[in-house]
Amino acid sequence: MYRKISVLAVSLIIITLLAVYHESFLAWIHGQEGDHILLASVIATLMSLFPVIPYPIVGGVIGAAYGTVTGALIIWIGSTSASVLFFLMVRYGGFHKLGTKVLLKYPVTKKITLLFERNAFMSLTVLRMIPVIPSIVINAYAALSRVHFLLYSTASGLGKIPAMTLFAMIGHTIVTDPAELVYMAVIYGSFLAVVYTGYRYWTGKIKQTAVNNLSS
Repeated sequence: MYRKISVLAVSLIIITLLAVYHESFLAWIHGQEGDHILLASVIATLMSLFPVIPYPIVGGVIGAAYGTVTGALIIWIGSTSASVLFFLMVRYGGFHKLGTKVLLKYPVTKKITLLFERNAFMSLTVLRMIPVIPSIVINAYAALSRVHFLLYSTASGLGKIPAMTLFAMIGHTIVTDPAELVYMAVIYGSFLAVVYTGYRYWTGKIKQTAVNNLSS
């Protein structure tokens, strides 16, 4: 109980600060030119963990301020760290009931279960690349399952690389050459189409195997 209250109290304080000062934080990041990378990563982590504004906006601002490579690294650190913190909060903070309620709201949970039973590491990596699957579902499911912390952290980090790189590239491109956004959209859209097609094929094959095993 004490752990849960402590986590809730700290979370409430951080959410309040972000709600009040998020514009100031973004303005500060926008004014940086490659400086204070660590502090920017901390802000990115908190804004990803408690998204008072959409994280792609945060990523775009960071990409515009720090460039594609450094910006992508900061955004990736923020998003991955936030996922790890959420995982720890659910698994060790006494939020099992809340996590279960979150999972029951989404039909996609059944597909995630099938995927996890086949290959947890590959499932986490691929699921992170599909934006239509809410990140909170993946985080909560992994935390409530028996997935090892190191496996979860590694797979999540790998799966987040494409999207976080895109956010940084968009932010940097808007400042340097907005016309290139069209090409980026086409390339990333094609990438997502391939990943999503493979995901649908994979889940379909696993379902069919499960049905065959039950009927045999």
